[in-house]
Amino acid sequence: MNKPGIAGISPSELADHRQGRRIVAVETTIVDVPTTRRHRLSNTEVTHQSYVIARASLSDGTVGYGEAATLGGPRWAEESVEAIKANIDTYLAPAVLGANALDFEANSAAMKRAASRNNAARAAVDAALYDAAGKSLGLPASQFLGGAVRDRIEVLWALASGDADQEIEEAQGKLAAREHRRFKIKLGFHAPADDMKRLARIVEALPGCEIVCDVNQAWSEATAIRYLPRLAELGIVLIEQPLRPGLVEATARIARRSAIPIMTDEAAFTGAEIVAQATAAAGSVYSLKLVKSGGLMDLKRAGGIAQACGMELYGGCLLETGLGAAAHLAVFATLPTLEWGCEHFGPKIVKTDIVRPSLTFRDFHIHCPTGPGLGVQVDEDALAAMTRKA
Repeated sequence: MNKPGIAGISPSELADHRQGRRIVAVETTIVDVPTTRRHRLSNTEVTHQSYVIARASLSDGTVGYGEAATLGGPRWAEESVEAIKANIDTYLAPAVLGANALDFEANSAAMKRAASRNNAARAAVDAALYDAAGKSLGLPASQFLGGAVRDRIEVLWALASGDADQEIEEAQGKLAAREHRRFKIKLGFHAPADDMKRLARIVEALPGCEIVCDVNQAWSEATAIRYLPRLAELGIVLIEQPLRPGLVEATARIARRSAIPIMTDEAAFTGAEIVAQATAAAGSVYSLKLVKSGGLMDLKRAGGIAQACGMELYGGCLLETGLGAAAHLAVFATLPTLEWGCEHFGPKIVKTDIVRPSLTFRDFHIHCPTGPGLGVQVDEDALAAMTRKA
């Protein structure tokens, strides 16, 4: 008779669960997906969104998928899709080949040893392994992260064309469809005074809606001091990353002056950076993103670190497709609190999603997939049609 193993599971039963989960291949593809409209940030704009799709194959024949997103090349962070693909193919894939997909911590550590930072690249492979492991065992990826505590999340929509008339029409359409009632307005690509005029028009046209503003690092401390009172007058509920990363003390001075909470995004990727922002009182809300944390478990840890420092949580995005959104939702579904909801509208802004069916947006919430792995199925035809030719 076998001796008891983990939680009453015998060693032979545990071995059976690990059987067939050896990682035999990790392959990558770059896809270029048109967006439904121009999406502007302070330092770039996109009409096509590019992704690296990682495909992990296990010895039992199961295949899992993950996604790495960037915005207009290495502008939002240092990674581009070209670099992501090269680093996965050359360094990260060899680091996990032959390992067991269920060894999530060991696989993450192996990838960190193989490539410093490269967070988006690591996150794509990590998500593919969670997807493959979950599908192989018939379990949702959230089960490996502590189990889901919610099945839907209130979801924001970003208004970022810079054309107030178009943005108002777009937002009113989202309201009428009961898809979104909270909106994030991108600032920083117009002069601040012009942005305030645009913002005032949008706020007036959307009575009763919560409005978040994302400055995308575009302001100086002096500009922020000048315009914070106007944002408060307009009823803005949250300001995201007004200054560029590194200006911790200046951002803290702004936070002390502001009646509106400041959200930390690009200024904190690592746990130590989150602690530094919180200790300096430079932000009271933290934006969670796989592209910053580098993996599903590390994303959950980032949430725990921010919460331990007294920060509230916001589910950020980088215009992911339904595949990348599903990886985030697998984590967000397990967080004890997610005070500010999420902004995973990416599946709605790409003209063609790469998963079928796409994620469900209903009654102002995005619904968390519940199937095995990440809970979505990649549309191989759509993937092939948008794959970048060499």
